[in-house]
Amino acid sequence: MGSKMSSCCGSHGDQRYVSGGGPMNSTTWRLFTYKELHVATNGFSEEYKLGEGGFGSVYWGKTNDGHQIAVKKLKSMNSKAEMEFAVEVEILGRVRHKNLLGLRGYCAGANQRLIVYDYMPNLSLLSHLHGQFANEMRLDWKKRMNVIIGSAKGLVYLHHEVAPHIIHRDIKASNVLLDSDFNPLVADFGFAKLIPEGVSHMTTRVKGTLGYLAPEYAMWGKVSESCDVYSFGILLLELVSGRKPIERLAGGVKRTITEWADPLISSGNLPGLVDPRLHGDFDDLQLRSILHAAARCVQTEPERRPTMLQVLAVLQGTPAAAEPVKNGKLLAGGKLGDGEVDVYDDEGDAAATSSGTSPGVFRIQSVKYEEELMAMDDDDRMGCAGDGDYGSADGPGSGDSQSMYGVFGKMETLPRFRETTTAAYQRPAGGNRRLANRG
Repeated sequence: MGSKMSSCCGSHGDQRYVSGGGPMNSTTWRLFTYKELHVATNGFSEEYKLGEGGFGSVYWGKTNDGHQIAVKKLKSMNSKAEMEFAVEVEILGRVRHKNLLGLRGYCAGANQRLIVYDYMPNLSLLSHLHGQFANEMRLDWKKRMNVIIGSAKGLVYLHHEVAPHIIHRDIKASNVLLDSDFNPLVADFGFAKLIPEGVSHMTTRVKGTLGYLAPEYAMWGKVSESCDVYSFGILLLELVSGRKPIERLAGGVKRTITEWADPLISSGNLPGLVDPRLHGDFDDLQLRSILHAAARCVQTEPERRPTMLQVLAVLQGTPAAAEPVKNGKLLAGGKLGDGEVDVYDDEGDAAATSSGTSPGVFRIQSVKYEEELMAMDDDDRMGCAGDGDYGSADGPGSGDSQSMYGVFGKMETLPRFRETTTAAYQRPAGGNRRLANRG
C-alpha cells in the first residue's frame, strides 16, 4: 500500500476519483496532491489551523470546487504510524454511511501523510459536553436523542452490515463529530479492527481511552464487537448526565460514571441522572429506554451485553421494545436471540423490588478499573505515554486519545478558533450555513 500511495503527493500527482466500498458507491474519495492541499489550507496557515496534538495538526481548507475540508497533517512517520495511517485510510475507504465520517481523500509521499475529511462545523460531542461549548447548552434533549440514534446506527452498520465486520475500538465523545445540523458522525478509525468471518473475538494490544474500555479488553486485551457495545453504554450515560466517564473527586479519588450512576438508578431516581443544564426538559420514556439500554451495554460479562441491533431497537422504541419496563426478561446466561430485543434480567427486577423501588427499575453494574489502570489516567503519565495505548478520559483534553492518528485525536481547539466558531457559522438568508470571512 505504501508504494502505491507514494505517487500522489507530488505537485502533479494522480487526481483520479476512486469509488469507495460499502453500499453507497456513488460516494467517492480521491487522491490529492500536496500542492492542492497546500493551496486549500493557505500554505497550512496558522490562521487556518483548527487544532493540534501529538499526531500533528488539523487545518481547515477549501477545495477548488468550494468544498470545506479538514486536513490532518501528520507530524512524523515510523512503522507504527505508517500502519495506523494505512488502517485508517483502508477502513475509511470501505465504509459508506451517513453516520460515519467518510474519507474525502488522502495524500502520501516519502515524508508526508495527510488525510482529508469533510469539515464538521460543530466539532465533536466532547466540545459540547465538556469543552468550549459546554456552557452554551447547544445540545438540548432532542439533539442528544438524535446523536444517540445516529451513533447507534453507525455502529450497527460497522458490526452487522459492512463485510468484513469492523470493531471501532475507540468509541467516545471526542470521536462523535457533529455536522451543521448536529447530526452525528462516528469518526477515528485508526484503532479499528476488521473481523474475519466466523471469528467471535481476538486478543490484541489494548488501545483506546480509559473510562470507555470494556473490562475484558482493558485487562486482557480480548476484543470483540461487545467492546464497542460497552463503550457505547458509557457514552449513553455521558450524554444523559453530562458527566465525564472518569471524574476526579476531592483528595484525588477517581470515580467512574457507572459508580456514580448506580445508586441513583437502584433507588429509582432516574431524573437525578439527567444533565442539570437541561433544566428538566427531557422525555421520561426516552430516558428510561436509554438507561435500560446503557445498563445492559455495560454488563461486566461480554456475553450478557446486547448487540448493537438490539440496542438500537430499544432506543428507537420498536414494537417489541416500546415498553422496556414491561419487557424485562433477558435469556439466562447469554445473549438474546436475533428476534428478541429485551435487555433486562430477573436479577434487575428482583433487586429493584427488594430495594423498595418499583418493578422494572434496574441495577447498573459498576465497574472499577484496577489501580494500575487508573494510575495510567493521571495527566502527567498520560502526557508522556505517547504510544497510543491509553488515553485519559479526564483532565485537560478530556476524552482525547493518545493516538497520534485519531481523526481529531488529542486535539485542542485553538483560542483563535474558539473565539470565532460561534460567529463563523451563520445561517444566511438563503438558508445554507457558510464559513464567515473565508470566501
